[in-house]
Amino acid sequence: NAVIGRYKLSVQSDSSSSASLGTFVLLFNPWSSGDDVFMPSKAECEEYVLEEFGIIFAGNKNHISSFGWNFGQFQGDILDICLSMLDRSLSYRQDPITDASHRNDPKYLGRVLSAMVNANDDQGVVLGNWSGNYEGGKSPSSWTGSGEILQSWKKSGFRPVRYGQCWVFAAVLTTVLRCLGIPTRTITNFSSAHDADGNLRVDEFYDASGNHLNRAADSIWNFHVWNESWFTRSDLGPSYSGWQILDATPQEESEGIYQCGPASRKAIKEGDVELDYDCPFVFAEVNADCMYWNYDTSTGKKTLIFSQSTTIGQAISTKAVGRDDRVDVTNDYKYEEGSKKERDIFKKARKKLGLEDKFDPTAPTQQEIEQKPDVSGKFKVAGPLQIGKDLDLILVLANLQSDAKTVHINMTAWSTVYTRRPVHGIWKDSISVTLSPKEEKQFPIKIPYTEYQQQLTTDNTIQVTALCHVEGGIQVLVQRDIALDNPTIDIQVLGEAKVNREVDVEVIFTNPIDTEVTDCVLQVEGSDLLRGILEIDVPPLKAGENSSTKFKLIPFEAGPKHLLVNFSCDKFANIKTFKMVNV
Repeated sequence: NAVIGRYKLSVQSDSSSSASLGTFVLLFNPWSSGDDVFMPSKAECEEYVLEEFGIIFAGNKNHISSFGWNFGQFQGDILDICLSMLDRSLSYRQDPITDASHRNDPKYLGRVLSAMVNANDDQGVVLGNWSGNYEGGKSPSSWTGSGEILQSWKKSGFRPVRYGQCWVFAAVLTTVLRCLGIPTRTITNFSSAHDADGNLRVDEFYDASGNHLNRAADSIWNFHVWNESWFTRSDLGPSYSGWQILDATPQEESEGIYQCGPASRKAIKEGDVELDYDCPFVFAEVNADCMYWNYDTSTGKKTLIFSQSTTIGQAISTKAVGRDDRVDVTNDYKYEEGSKKERDIFKKARKKLGLEDKFDPTAPTQQEIEQKPDVSGKFKVAGPLQIGKDLDLILVLANLQSDAKTVHINMTAWSTVYTRRPVHGIWKDSISVTLSPKEEKQFPIKIPYTEYQQQLTTDNTIQVTALCHVEGGIQVLVQRDIALDNPTIDIQVLGEAKVNREVDVEVIFTNPIDTEVTDCVLQVEGSDLLRGILEIDVPPLKAGENSSTKFKLIPFEAGPKHLLVNFSCDKFANIKTFKMVNV
């Protein structure tokens, strides 16, 4: 339980003269049974402390995608940078002696570092940007590892690196905590609630045309990435030890600064939201109820369209130990959706937060919540979800009643960032239909590539909405978030990879669209395979043309290593892939 950090080592002889032997760095030790971060499984220690490669899950709950990340916690001067992060924190600046004396406590360091990884408050490492416009920095989707980010921070004299979004904050925090010996992993939560006002409810507003309005502080993200770190909770008791949630993405202030956690995962599952730290916010991320409202922009009147209690917190994912697979950990965060136990825990959390007894003037009435729609609807995908191809969908509407219904439908499609914030309008249409009793009708929708190509953000996401005004009945909102796939790219290692020997690598890309692509750049990185980042300009590619790019590697460590490749051009941003190279 000694304080971690850099120590001076000297030897003293009887004659009381002492000679310096240099310095050493003391870290947390998850292999040692007395340590707060002790992890009994050797395989888990190898994955969560020693592994320099990770997989981060993204996309949306209907369409989970993934990409590789080079944590690189043992490369170059990363350890020095991590230690200097501690000395640049607000806690250290305010009271260096007290701060240093707490550096044997993983829950203290986890909290301090969750604040230092974002630039808010303390000139920390990464500046967040969710606007869709990343001028003056690098697009958050373009990074492939933490090393470049941490090195840039140090080289610039510790000026925040532009720009990050949630997975960048989580990946950098993983690098720092693994480097210091704390077992850490990234977690992706799909349909993640950002409950800004602490009422365990997220409100979304739509106008009469079906446009998603940006008027609530609350939001539901397609996905959100945070961290889990493994350590004991002597402050809460043994049943709350184990995985602890830390979140470096600056969403809400905690004790006046942008930091979040550690929240015990066990406390989240049991609804013990009064426990330290930030449990109500994390509980809402995986459990909040959603309310969808129609908002009249001229009068300011809002009408509830519908509410849902099972949408939030789905397919919670992390990388498997020792394999490149996805593991679902949703059941570690909550009891089964829709079960009595899950609703009981939700009520318990509401009660502990004092929400049960308090009248909430913004909440819908019981009558509003229980109203039943006359029509149901959904969007079905009717073609490939690929950039470069037209987007084909089918709006399916069904009349649930035994008399005919006339429905006026306003449809819109917007490009969004992954937080579902609308950026550019792409398409709109309106139709009126009459549905016979119990009839189901299908309406095909085509959004041509030429219409969405210019409007897409680097997240490649589109939100399609149909607001159905049923004559004599309540409105029905149909929506779907679409994540489009980039084309693929292929890596071949030509020959056997050996330490300190050159080996050739070939990267192949085929232009899948019927126009030329220009400004093509290939970025390559990989711990122990090459130092820093290799950047190669690739000549323009005509429609349907193949490109082959060759380069040489000289690996400097033996074992299974991962090579990460990122290809970008004027029409496609950040086509990523990775390959395991056995050196």
